[in-house]
Amino acid sequence: MKKIFLSSLMLLSMALVFTACEDDRDSNPTLKQPTTFKLNEPVNPMVDLALSTGIPMAWSQPDFGGWPAACEYQFEVSPTNEWTVSTEMAAADTTGATVANYSVLRAVYASCSGDMNVEDLNKALNRIFQWEEETVPEKQTVYVRCRAITAGAEPVYSNVVSLEVNPYYVDLSAEVSDEIELWYLIGACIGDGSWGNDPANVGTALIPMYPVYDTDGSVMPGEIQYVGYFPADQGFKLVKVPGSWDEQWGQGDAGYVKNDGGSSDIKLSADGYYKIHLNTATDELTIEPYEGAVGVYTQIAMPGDYQGWSTADNLLNPMSTLDNVENHDWFLKSVTYEDTGLKFAADNDWAVNWGGVGFPHGQGTQDGPNINVVAGTYHVYFNDILGTYNFVPVE
Repeated sequence: MKKIFLSSLMLLSMALVFTACEDDRDSNPTLKQPTTFKLNEPVNPMVDLALSTGIPMAWSQPDFGGWPAACEYQFEVSPTNEWTVSTEMAAADTTGATVANYSVLRAVYASCSGDMNVEDLNKALNRIFQWEEETVPEKQTVYVRCRAITAGAEPVYSNVVSLEVNPYYVDLSAEVSDEIELWYLIGACIGDGSWGNDPANVGTALIPMYPVYDTDGSVMPGEIQYVGYFPADQGFKLVKVPGSWDEQWGQGDAGYVKNDGGSSDIKLSADGYYKIHLNTATDELTIEPYEGAVGVYTQIAMPGDYQGWSTADNLLNPMSTLDNVENHDWFLKSVTYEDTGLKFAADNDWAVNWGGVGFPHGQGTQDGPNINVVAGTYHVYFNDILGTYNFVPVE
């Protein structure tokens, strides 16, 4: 009798489970667009940025329709409580006429609490105000809001809270984007292999190198890099200005040489992935095997606000190298945007995607924040091994 009773309970439990599953199928939650969410007031609203190790912050999750959506959170800070011109937007204007009134901090959070990075906050204030060492105020009011991002929804912004901080001066000269010196790869194993050294061939016969970034996302002055696949015994060189051979790197008897028109092509001894690193300040070129993980993708898209976050549209062109089925460099020529947020995504999916805070160039990371693109027309270049991108303004 006991066994029969237990079996009856099991049958009843199974029936309840199946009923619950059926109910779930009939009432699957729909992602809804929330209007805001709650950012708590900081426990300590007065902070000395030079002495603090972090500012504890906490917030609630936005209501996307009654179900827990995976979110990424970032802080935005403003000294005026205005949120119209970011420091990335201002930096993209080479005339200097655009003045920033807010900045996006670099740290990305996956949960509803975390310490605001005080070094990043201090740098953000220096970027906004462009302080000289003698003009940094003793105290500064800072307004803070939190931005939440989840796939399939527009960014959501919290309420605004305020802090009183003691800032300090930091030299940001190395972060000026127009100081970046770009070089290009050209050769039998680069792009279409035509050695076509003409500005119109950037993306087909010339592949641009990318800046090197420090751990805090700032540019390492004078350092550029490239990672890709190189077949053995197929030569290439580096040139500084498309259309000119006046400044180039090639192979000499004693190693790599610069500005020698009689130098040989650079050739590597074995097939494989290599990292090319050039320090333009010290004229040092190194080429070493790349030991990191490498993914292979059939397509790269740029989903964003401007096209409904579709990973199937707005595809970049591959810079396929000769004799190699793998492609890791992608480009688009003369594409025009309004102010928008976007990412790079692989193979019509969100499983592999890159976002970043830098613009017009930056270091993308897996599931990173939206890249805030400033309205304009650009040539876009992306390397899926490094995750680096470069939006080059079209004059």
